[in-house]
Amino acid sequence: MADDMAGDFDSKSCFAPVIGAKPRLLVLGSLPGDVSLAQRQYYAHPTNQFWHLIGSVIGQDLAALPYAARLNALMARGIGLWDVIKTAQRPGSLDSQIRGHETNPLAALVAELPTLRAIAFNGATSAKIGQQQLAVTTDMGQMRDLITLPSSSAAYCTINLEAKRARWRMLSTYLLP
Repeated sequence: MADDMAGDFDSKSCFAPVIGAKPRLLVLGSLPGDVSLAQRQYYAHPTNQFWHLIGSVIGQDLAALPYAARLNALMARGIGLWDVIKTAQRPGSLDSQIRGHETNPLAALVAELPTLRAIAFNGATSAKIGQQQLAVTTDMGQMRDLITLPSSSAAYCTINLEAKRARWRMLSTYLLP
């Protein structure tokens, strides 16, 4: 039993960023959950609402597509994905259990994206960590909007899916030419 519990605290790492040629919007999560890590896919847990929510932003049913096609659709529309946490220790998948995290170099990435208009944080943990990291950079080039969204996790049930969808849809304004 002790061996099983020790495995729960293994370090977990994020995926590489998914960034197309001219991103206008960057959506940042906290750290992939266990199902996503096992499948090596962003937002792979079947109850996570991310693909439904971001699909409503671009007017496409992304959840119905294979994973590679989902990523290609996002990049084609100017949306990038990454996480604010590079590595951390966490038993399970809840953000509240994250310990000893190391952040990703968000400011360096943002500095390389001149077409970026906004950074959207998928949930409060992502926003707290990401905004702290970006706040230390006084010059991010042109000013970009920082938006905190309700988490796409089904565990975040303070508001229902329709209310989440309404908040997420406002991201579409950043994708206009």
